[in-house]
Amino acid sequence: MTPHTYLEHSLSVLHTRLSDPARSQIHRTSSETIPFITISRETGAGATSLGQQLVPLLNQELDEGANGWVFLDKDLLTQALLHHQLPAQLADYLPEDRISETKAAIGELMGLHPSLWQLEEQIAAAILQLAHVGRVIFAGRGSHHITRSVPGGLHLRLIASLDQRVTRMASALLCTRDEALALIEKNDLARRRYVRAHFDQDLEDSHHYDLVINTDRLQPAAAARIVVTALHERLRSHREQLHAALAG
Repeated sequence: MTPHTYLEHSLSVLHTRLSDPARSQIHRTSSETIPFITISRETGAGATSLGQQLVPLLNQELDEGANGWVFLDKDLLTQALLHHQLPAQLADYLPEDRISETKAAIGELMGLHPSLWQLEEQIAAAILQLAHVGRVIFAGRGSHHITRSVPGGLHLRLIASLDQRVTRMASALLCTRDEALALIEKNDLARRRYVRAHFDQDLEDSHHYDLVINTDRLQPAAAARIVVTALHERLRSHREQLHAALAG
């Protein structure tokens, strides 16, 4: 499946789930825990590579079939905006950082978009709804904080040495190492500021995550197997807690 057809398939699955969430729950029991994954990452740590490895592995391990897991990376924001009937172009106003207050005010006054506060609330609501529907891998936008109270979630943090991340970015973007370093520093700062501004939390605090993976030491396929094992354990543990609560 090419990236283009994969994206079309993923968006089709999401539209079906969002338009009729009950359809995805037909075969679930009241005690079933609905799984999802969030990935927080340093720039160049390999979230996309891991996500692409996870989707087929999760579908195989959890017997999801053709309409199973969906990985939402750079298309997460656009999908959230479309779900709320907002123009996809508004993604320009909502990077993982605060934009200029002047730019935001001008856009709001000219009717280009609602207030940034309203937009962020709508995006968070879409992320939360998708988490409840399940079988989604989120990357970024503080999704691990937004979904913290939803059972069944496994929250990851991907890290790697700066040298390795610069090498990866320079290779992927066909740019110089200095250009790659500047982009990494800019993106990492933006993500830290975003989480601090919207959740008053430290993005790099490992206590917020179930699993921190150093991708210097693990290839995406090996990391994906570890994640699936951890998710199995999370679901097993939650089922046992539910059964104990029902028995009590």
